[in-house]
Amino acid sequence: MGSASRLTARQKAFLNKLWELYQEHKAPVHYSAVAKKLGVSRFSAYDMLKVLEKKGFAASSYSLAAGHSGPGRSMVVFAPTAEASAVLAPVAATTEVSEEWQTVREVVLNRLRSARETSYREALSDFLSRLPEANAPLTFCTEMVGALLLNMQRAKGRAAGLNPFRALAALRSGGSSGLETLAGLSVGATLSAEDENGRSLTQRLLEHAQRYQANLGRLSEEARSLLVQFLEDALEALD
Repeated sequence: MGSASRLTARQKAFLNKLWELYQEHKAPVHYSAVAKKLGVSRFSAYDMLKVLEKKGFAASSYSLAAGHSGPGRSMVVFAPTAEASAVLAPVAATTEVSEEWQTVREVVLNRLRSARETSYREALSDFLSRLPEANAPLTFCTEMVGALLLNMQRAKGRAAGLNPFRALAALRSGGSSGLETLAGLSVGATLSAEDENGRSLTQRLLEHAQRYQANLGRLSEEARSLLVQFLEDALEALD
C-alpha cells in the first residue's frame, strides 16, 4: 500500500498547506499559520498536524516566540518530513520548464565556468546566498546541483589525493538515481577534508542539502530527466 493511501483528502490538504508555508518561510511553521490559510480553528490545525506527525509526514519541534527569550516562551512548530514529498502531487514539468528556468540554467552554467577564475569557496558561498530566492523545486534543484559540484571542487582542491568526481563518474550511468547520491557524496567529501574556516559554509550546505532531497521527490519524471541532463552539462562546464 502506497504512502498516499494512508492519508485522507482532508489530511492531504493540511499537509499540502504545511509544505507550501514551509517552502515560503524556509522554516518550521506554527500551526496557527496553517489554520489561517485553511480557514479552520487553531485547535483543529494542531490536532491534524499531530495526526500527520504520528503517520510520519510531519515533525514537531519547539521554537522561541519572536521577540521573547527565557523559559515559558517557546511555541510548537511543524515541518514536513522527507516522506511528505512522496505523497504530494509531483510538480509537472510543464509548469516549471519555462523560459525562467531556462534562464536560471544558463546563469548557473555560466557561474560554474567562471568559478575557476575565483576561489571555489567564494563561488560556493555566492551560490548558497542565492538559494533562498529559488522556490520552484526544479529551479532550486538546478541551483543546488551547481552548489554541490562547486563544493566537490573545493574539497578536491583542499585534500591531496581526494577526488570525489571519480565516485560521481560511476554514478552518472545510473540515471536519475545519481541525483539523490550527489548530495551525500558532496557533503561527505567536504567533511573528510574540512578545515576550521569552512565549518559555517558546510553547515549551510547541509541545511540546503536536506531541502534538495525533499524537492527531488516533488519532481515529475520529465523534470528529473532534465535535471540529469543539466548535471551532465554542469560537469562539462567545470572541466
